[in-house]
Amino acid sequence: MKKRNISAWGVAVLCFVILMIFTPSIPQSQDYHDFADQRDFFGIPNTLNVVSNFPFLLIGVIGLILCHHGNYFRLSLAGELWGWTCFFVGVAVVAFGSSYYHLEPNDATLLWDRLPMTIAFTSIIAIFIIERVDEKKGMSSIIPLIMAGIISILFFDDLRPYALVQFVPCIAIPLMAILLPSMYTHSTYWLWAAGFYLLAKVEEAEDKVIYKWTHHIVSGHTLKHLCAAMVPVFLTLMLAKRSIEPERQSLLKTWKISWTKVKGSWFEVESKTCEYSNVSTVESP
Repeated sequence: MKKRNISAWGVAVLCFVILMIFTPSIPQSQDYHDFADQRDFFGIPNTLNVVSNFPFLLIGVIGLILCHHGNYFRLSLAGELWGWTCFFVGVAVVAFGSSYYHLEPNDATLLWDRLPMTIAFTSIIAIFIIERVDEKKGMSSIIPLIMAGIISILFFDDLRPYALVQFVPCIAIPLMAILLPSMYTHSTYWLWAAGFYLLAKVEEAEDKVIYKWTHHIVSGHTLKHLCAAMVPVFLTLMLAKRSIEPERQSLLKTWKISWTKVKGSWFEVESKTCEYSNVSTVESP
């Protein structure tokens, strides 16, 4: 088992080295700091981009309390508690890191914006490994994954490592949610969370366009914060609602079974319709 873990990490490191060698570096553009909405209210610079981070603090604190208060989430594995704790800590600290950055957007403050997000991203990957692959492997991967994420943002003149940490989970998590059997119910909440995160990235990219469309009421970046905060909201709802899945099966298999049932019901309706249409009628003289 240890040899397999070492081999897996070795392959990951090798892929990273190959990526760094054969792909061009991606410098941090200074245009990134030029947000559409730079209005000040109540003496707070870039007010809406700052205060829109408050939901992260709220849901992060709620998640932490529910994790540790009487095991409200009914976490059955020790590794899960550590993983979700790291996730909700990261979410809560996003409120401070992102607010600090938006008070004075520059390369130095951007580090504190990305650090807590990286902790949240990497914690989610570890949680997935714990729940769907192997508890021990997932537990042992929490610290290495978080450290890898932290190291990635230290490559500040090159965004490739950070891009890996941010976008690999965006691809891996929905795929794992669909293909790998879960020990819990309500796995579709993962897809809702992924959908809101994708929407947040679109809003971030179209920051100035959305600001113009809304007649300078709200910018895409502000909406990005609110949509991104929906990710931990959906995951918190999932934790509160889910239960142990007696028959572990992937979402893909569940969808196939549901589709088979739907097709079966359609065939029954069609056959009954055909039977009724074949009944002959006799006219009275």
